[in-house]
Amino acid sequence: MESIRMIIDEHKLLGNQIFKLAKSDLIKTYRASALGWAWALVKPAVRIFVFWFAFSVGMRAGKPVEGYPYILWLMAGFLPWFYMQDMLNGGAGCIRKNKHLVTKMKFPVSVIPTFVSFSHLYIHWVLLAINILIFVLAGHLPDIYYLQIPFYMLLMFLFFTIWALFAGLLSAISKDFQNLVKSITTAIFWMSGVMYNVDKIHNRAARILLKFNPITVISSGYRKVFIYKEWFWEDPVELGCFFVTFTVFVLLALWAYRRLRKEVPDVL
Repeated sequence: MESIRMIIDEHKLLGNQIFKLAKSDLIKTYRASALGWAWALVKPAVRIFVFWFAFSVGMRAGKPVEGYPYILWLMAGFLPWFYMQDMLNGGAGCIRKNKHLVTKMKFPVSVIPTFVSFSHLYIHWVLLAINILIFVLAGHLPDIYYLQIPFYMLLMFLFFTIWALFAGLLSAISKDFQNLVKSITTAIFWMSGVMYNVDKIHNRAARILLKFNPITVISSGYRKVFIYKEWFWEDPVELGCFFVTFTVFVLLALWAYRRLRKEVPDVL
């Protein structure tokens, strides 16, 4: 409880600066590249095109889903993945990347994952708007199920901000942990529901196990909004698995914060 109070107090103290730092972090990310902000759109577009081409043209497996073209089904699940991927890797390295704040300004380490998460969320909002526009142009207008988007977005933001606090602290102490995260990101991707519908898996144990992966729950949730037209409470097992994993990482983040926050400035 003491760690929770400290984290809340640090966020209250620096509430206004969080959004300014998030904007600054976003600008620094794309400032050095020739295309600048365009990379935020080019990379997701290329990734989606490659997978669409591989499955629809190469493997001829990209059949329509619930009356929607396969490319739209793919986009709906990929939309949150770009944020989650950035937070898996960027979250793990967020404190080390911003070590000047910790070593020179005595900035609270608990706030760094928050503004980094917001900086990636800004890009997610842009991609979400483009995704909705493409669905509209394809003849699929927004409906009442779109009201769930803020819910799934909140779950995604909370989980990966907590993840960034836990992983960022460990990576600040040992760079090997950050390298480990980078090496398993691809495996995490393929063991989630980004590229396939987990509910179609025949093995019940494997199906439930994959639902403990928050990436599966979030990608599935976005597809429920755009494709399947289902409410989040219709699958209580999925939500239950998410909150179990979320609780575990909250406890891990609090443990890491309590044990490592004083050591981080010296190590960096």
